[in-house]
Amino acid sequence: MSGYGPQTQRARAIATAVFLIAGTLPGSAQNASTSLFNQPRAPRQGPETLTLKDALAMAEKNDPAVLAASGDAAAANEDRKQARAALYPSLSGRSEYLGTEGNGKLSESRFVTNDGVHVYRDWAVVHQDLSPGTLSGSGIQRATANQALARAKLEVARRGLAATVTKNYYALIVSERKYATAQTALDQARRSLDISQRLERGREVAHSDVIRSQLLENSQQQALQEAKLAMENARLDLAVLLFRDFDEDFSVVDDLDMTPALPALEEAESMASRSNSALATAIETLRGARIDETIARQAFLPTLTVDAVYGIEANAFALHSTVASAKQDGPLPNLGYFITASLNVPVWDWGVRRSKLKQSELKHEEAEADLTAAQRTLVRNLRGFYAEAQLAHDQLDLLRRAVDLASESLRLNTLRYQAGEAPIIDLVDAQASAIQARNAYDDGMIRYRLAVVNLQTITGTF
Repeated sequence: MSGYGPQTQRARAIATAVFLIAGTLPGSAQNASTSLFNQPRAPRQGPETLTLKDALAMAEKNDPAVLAASGDAAAANEDRKQARAALYPSLSGRSEYLGTEGNGKLSESRFVTNDGVHVYRDWAVVHQDLSPGTLSGSGIQRATANQALARAKLEVARRGLAATVTKNYYALIVSERKYATAQTALDQARRSLDISQRLERGREVAHSDVIRSQLLENSQQQALQEAKLAMENARLDLAVLLFRDFDEDFSVVDDLDMTPALPALEEAESMASRSNSALATAIETLRGARIDETIARQAFLPTLTVDAVYGIEANAFALHSTVASAKQDGPLPNLGYFITASLNVPVWDWGVRRSKLKQSELKHEEAEADLTAAQRTLVRNLRGFYAEAQLAHDQLDLLRRAVDLASESLRLNTLRYQAGEAPIIDLVDAQASAIQARNAYDDGMIRYRLAVVNLQTITGTF
């Protein structure tokens, strides 16, 4: 690719402007801007060549939306692990020493809750909640729904990013093609000017032909400059998506002519029904709303909590000890167990549970409405995107044929003008038609590519 010198100057100008602006900000922002432009980069052997697959992989590593959705999916996976673990009993150890003041006469302490001056507790505690949610597994069901919802949102973010990267990737390719077309058009305009000047010297054409050729050359020089600017901007747009450390020194593989085949409409509908991420998001949202409603109803039911304790609670830290009030019985065992079962029956809470149930019912209704809207939108977008892709594909043959015809017309009119059989206007029109046909074909190619990627946001990759 050409034009790296002006691009480097442009990048330096942008860097200088941003640095000057950052100089008015707090120190942290200034340091961040400085590190962006001044950090060392590993040397490379020439520009990096990227395919579309490479660009998509690089963009996923830098896109904030995808990274956030990926983090949410990982967190939802951990929530599911925690919800599953909450179904099982928990085991904990507890060791305590209670030292209290004695009464000076007897071995008892001054606190009636302790039966001695020294109390030792060393327990193993098994805790189990036997609530309706535990028995029905609604907690893990909700965590599973959240996990599926997070994965669906991650897929939505990935597909949206893929559409954006693909658009910018092929926008760069088309801008490079149009730049090459503009260079060719300028060469043709210069050849036309040379022909006109030679014919004028031979008194075969008027000076007006030379003037028209000069005007055409000037116009093509302006078009070349505009095409170069568009190419540089397209490169900047793609670089923002791909590189964490902003870098313009890369090239892309031009595979625009390798158009993917369009599946049949019935197959596209089947793919959309199976793997549409937006529809999956709405389905999982509804599933979670239903579970939330179930959990809200379970709050009206009693809950049972069981704690089983095994260990010692004695005035001596030992398996056997003598009780001060019954020394005649000798050492007695301290090791033992006790079980506490607590039944909690909700009676009155000033309508809090009823209000939470109403909230869950409202969210359930909202989720159902969102699902039906997502289904309608899916059908509309699928039909619309498919029709757009099909039309763009069908027009490619016409656009390709137009390029061939325009090229042949330019060749013939050039020969006719050289032979003095055609006016300069025919040659100018032929050159304009050739440029227009070439650019229209490139626009048609990217139109089809973008129509396909829009369809793939619904159906998944095909």
